[in-house]
Amino acid sequence: MRLYPAIDIFDGHAVRLVKGDFAARKVYDEDPLSAASAWVADGAQQLHVVDLDGAKDGVPANIEHLRRIVRELPVPVQFGGGLRSLSAIEAVLELGVERVVLGTAAFADEPLLASALARWPGRVLVSVDVREGRVATHGWTETIDGNAEEIISQLAERGARQLVYTNVDRDGMLDGPDPQEVRRVARSAAESVIYSGGIGAFTDLEALAALGEPALEGVIVGKALYERRFTVAEARAALGE
Repeated sequence: MRLYPAIDIFDGHAVRLVKGDFAARKVYDEDPLSAASAWVADGAQQLHVVDLDGAKDGVPANIEHLRRIVRELPVPVQFGGGLRSLSAIEAVLELGVERVVLGTAAFADEPLLASALARWPGRVLVSVDVREGRVATHGWTETIDGNAEEIISQLAERGARQLVYTNVDRDGMLDGPDPQEVRRVARSAAESVIYSGGIGAFTDLEALAALGEPALEGVIVGKALYERRFTVAEARAALGE
């Protein structure tokens, strides 16, 4: 499994939210490139970058920070946040981003998702963000009908085989994931899933690795790394990366 250190950008800074609440944010680094550089210097092999302004407003707002990260650091980057048009997706991929993550657009604009999957095979992931048992969209401010497993199955039928799954209720809480929830999601995924939400100790990572689910590609970790609950090296070892 792979470790994806998270660089969440809001108002130009590297931040973390609590349960997706924009009002409950904490700045961990004034410069997102500085935060990203620290994880790479510590051994990170890939990065997960999110434009929170973009996720909330529907248009990427931190492209220059993304450009600097991709240009300066020699690791693959996946990026999401505000990608709701083919032109926005294309612009990000042209910067050198390896994969894009579509959230709201995947549910609100089915033709867009179909076109993106066909045009950039293997480079488009769909974000399934779950709050109080329902999938959340529009910067986690709205929800849609259906449980996560049903929606994941529907996405697979539409060709979305690679997912990022976030338990928003656990995000930023550091109290660990629910391994059985992760198992269910991994078994629902058509090809692969990256889990995010609640990682607080390297033993949480060991527990996920111990599930032995082939579809569980990796884990996104943010706050626990920023708060030095464990190192990048310890996290990679726990995941068997």
